[in-house]
Parts: sequence; C-alpha cells; structure tokens
Amino acid sequence: MSQRLDYARKAPELFKKYLDFSLLLKQTSLDVTLRDLVTLRASQLNGCAFCVDMHVKEATLHGERALRLHHVAIWRESTLFSPRERAALAWVEVLTHLPPQGVADADFLAVREHFSDKEVAELSFAIVAINGWNRLSVGFAVVPGSQDALYGLDKSGLR
Repeated sequence: MSQRLDYARKAPELFKKYLDFSLLLKQTSLDVTLRDLVTLRASQLNGCAFCVDMHVKEATLHGERALRLHHVAIWRESTLFSPRERAALAWVEVLTHLPPQGVADADFLAVREHFSDKEVAELSFAIVAINGWNRLSVGFAVVPGSQDALYGLDKSGLR
C-alpha cells in the first residue's frame, strides 16, 4: 500500500506550524523517556503503524530497553514502569479515548499525584500532538519506515 496523499506538500504552511508545535514539546520539562512512552502508547491505541514504528525506533535511539517497549502495550500488568510513568500512560489512554461522560475527576487526580500543574499541561499537549499525527498518518496511510532516513531513524538498527 502506498501513501494516499502527501499532506505535508498539499498544506505546507499547516504542516510546518504543526511540526513547530511538536518540536516545541521537546523543550518542556518532560524527560525524553516519558515522551517516548507517551507517543508510543497513543500510537498503539490509535492503530498508527507509521507512528508505532517511528516511536519504537526513536525510543531505541534514546536508549530505551526493548523489553519496556514491548511492555508498553501491557503496561497495566507490567512491573517495568514507575508510578509516574504509569500515571502518564493512564492519562494518555483517557485523553486518547475520551469517555462519553468526559474525563473523570479520579483520572485527573491520579495524574496530578505524580505531575505538577505545568507538567500535566505539558503532558496533555504532548498527547494532543501525537494524536493529531496519528490521525494524519492513519488517514493518509503513511507507510511505516518510509521517513526513516529523513528523521535519522535508520540509525536505530531496526528494520
């Protein structure tokens, strides 16, 4: 299957602004390991093959262990994640699959136990960003691995 449409070329100004927003997230107080877990989990939930592929490779380049990457899909049952990481992963799930009744106070309080107000806001923006990228990649059938050289992911050793 090939990509349906090159959305970056068809709407370059919007693509650039959204990319700028996403790159700005790298300057937040959230550490790279947490950002990697968040982007991978949202991409799994959204069934985004391109982004799952990309974020596994990025996390590998950032030094994440393979077993933890495998366990992201089963994080609730896994013992490999800290309470802070577990709170972030739970927040990813609730914001990615918004409940019909909205986000429960208990879900918000759970993430607040491990993150400051600023960090909750930054984490939420990170989740918003990856969900948008997932929707673009799924909608336009972006091929996994097709941008590896452009993003330096070919250095991950994963093919």
